[in-house]
Amino acid sequence: MRIRALVVATGAVALSALAVPAAQAAPTTAPGVTFSQVKINAGKAVVVGPTAKVTVNATYTVTKPANLNAASIDTGPLLYRGTQLNAQADIIGGDDPGVCSAVSTTVLHCTAKIQFRPVGSDEYEGLANTQAGAWKVGALAVPRNATGLGDFTWQSNLGAINVQRQAKLTVNAAPEPVKKGKTLTVTGALTRANWDTHKYAGYSAQSVQLQFRKSGSSAYSTVKTVKTGSTGALKTTVTASVDGYYRFVFAGTSTTPAVSAAGDFVDVR
Repeated sequence: MRIRALVVATGAVALSALAVPAAQAAPTTAPGVTFSQVKINAGKAVVVGPTAKVTVNATYTVTKPANLNAASIDTGPLLYRGTQLNAQADIIGGDDPGVCSAVSTTVLHCTAKIQFRPVGSDEYEGLANTQAGAWKVGALAVPRNATGLGDFTWQSNLGAINVQRQAKLTVNAAPEPVKKGKTLTVTGALTRANWDTHKYAGYSAQSVQLQFRKSGSSAYSTVKTVKTGSTGALKTTVTASVDGYYRFVFAGTSTTPAVSAAGDFVDVR
């Protein structure tokens, strides 16, 4: 499935984020244009919740022939899945072309924004759960009078980045207060954004650490590791010893970021 970046117009496939009126005078191709130093979201994973659009910044460098007018082309970074960036790949791109400034007659430094939409619309397709994880980074140059894919300059394999489903983690230790030496039951849940239903859903069969911080201390230590159930639920027991805070900590996966629950204070008497 192609994600929102590609549209069909006037019989030719064009990148919606970079498409401009064909009436402007410009070369019919963008020969010799190359991309380098492409960085999406400062190199960090992009984390997307169940409904809200997420916009991240991108920076990149364009190298072009000295005789190619920078104003005659639009450029932008893209994320894609597949062996190479092309019209058949799954693609995520920006709603607008990048903004570039000339460093020399051949080098441009550019910035752009890329939008990630978990909810689709008539114009854009939304993300699907199966698309969480690793994406490759590429870029595209489009002459302003482009009439078809043959006019485009695609460049693949410019890096990689993860697009992840936002996670939540809760904790509750009970009873409170508790007598020293008695059993505490610690419960919680690990959930993450479901891009198919646009809600949060349990993340099952995941290892989560139960950690404890003694009152007056600034450091947590791991007490044990617990696995989430089929609905993402967590439940375990510990012996109460001193006042302090319990929390669950999830290390994250390629599809889901790390997350920690806020500490739950337990008064031991």
